[in-house]
Amino acid sequence: MKNFPTILGFELRNYFKNKSYMILTILIGVLAIAAMFLPRFFNLFGDDSGEDSESQDTYAVYDESGVIPQDLIASFFPDTEIRTAASADEVRSLVETSEAAAGFVVTSPTEYQYYVFNKTMGDSAGMAFTSLMQTASFMKYCSDNGLNFTEVQQQMTPAITYTENILGKDSGENFWYCYGLVILVFMLIILYGVMIATSITQEKSNRSIEVLVTSTNTTSLLFGKVIAGALASLFQVGFVLGGVLLSYEINRSFWGGRLDFILHIPGEVLITFALFGLGGFLFYAFLYGMMGALVSKTEDINKTAGNVQMLIMVVYFLVLFQIQNPDGIIMKVASFLPFSSYSAMFVRIAMGSVTMVEVVIAFGILVLSILGVGYIGAKVYRNSTLRYGNPLKLRHAVKGVFRKG
Repeated sequence: MKNFPTILGFELRNYFKNKSYMILTILIGVLAIAAMFLPRFFNLFGDDSGEDSESQDTYAVYDESGVIPQDLIASFFPDTEIRTAASADEVRSLVETSEAAAGFVVTSPTEYQYYVFNKTMGDSAGMAFTSLMQTASFMKYCSDNGLNFTEVQQQMTPAITYTENILGKDSGENFWYCYGLVILVFMLIILYGVMIATSITQEKSNRSIEVLVTSTNTTSLLFGKVIAGALASLFQVGFVLGGVLLSYEINRSFWGGRLDFILHIPGEVLITFALFGLGGFLFYAFLYGMMGALVSKTEDINKTAGNVQMLIMVVYFLVLFQIQNPDGIIMKVASFLPFSSYSAMFVRIAMGSVTMVEVVIAFGILVLSILGVGYIGAKVYRNSTLRYGNPLKLRHAVKGVFRKG
């Protein structure tokens, strides 16, 4: 490993001399940081003190049954212009011509028709109108039976005061930045893993590996490429993500805390993300390096690395599907396995209950696994440097390591 520093420096220079890498990193970082300062100079959220009537939605209502008071409709839709229609056909026409965002035709005290042109995923107007009709129906019942609606309502739905004391983690508050970090580390592993595998394969395809192995050992070559890729990704993510988080904290008051759900990340989660994210990157980078050593043509990389990519995808979806159940048995097991702990453990730290002992054990397993995969990968790299032609089978290459070993 005496040539490791030389190889590491050479690989890092290749990254930092790559114009597209540097331009993309600086451009994205500067634009993202600048975006965090926009509220200092521009009113991005409008004037909260006034109301822009032109931005209000318009709802068309035709009450055929005559049971819904107009003031009740206004109380249920306070930020909406209510337009009273003369018929059901008029409601339909207003919606079709986009003069109304939605329309309601009340046919009886307990039945109505809802008209909308394009229903969005966040559409809740129908649910709100259902609650409105339930209230109107109850008001009519109270009126018909000589009951005071206000008094009955107060008894049925008394005002309750409660104080929330969160003794552990607030999963709802931490959900979105965990979601984002899982996606981020997944993208880094896929992007840089393929780059490392391609770099190794290119050296075999152009026969430059035959010259390299005469001046250095393959262990130094593999470790140099993997560590350089890790440092390059760390620089890229650190510059962009670190700059965004810092600039948001500086301008947090101007944002009014609107981005806290994704950018106000606790320090312990960031540290865990850095440690386990980097560890997971190294683990898969060595696997990708091993896959790159098995082939001699770059067009064969995707076929050989398919199993690794499938494993990454399975872990990715597993963690995303279980992210709302961080203390479940699946996430607990995944947080100790080296191929999934890089994302599962920091999710558990952010949203679940985990002890420091568990964190140390999981990180220790990950480190040992990195060293093990690195050792096997280096041996496979050495044994396959001068083998050309059809891709080697991974199981045959690994068996060859231990047989010679």
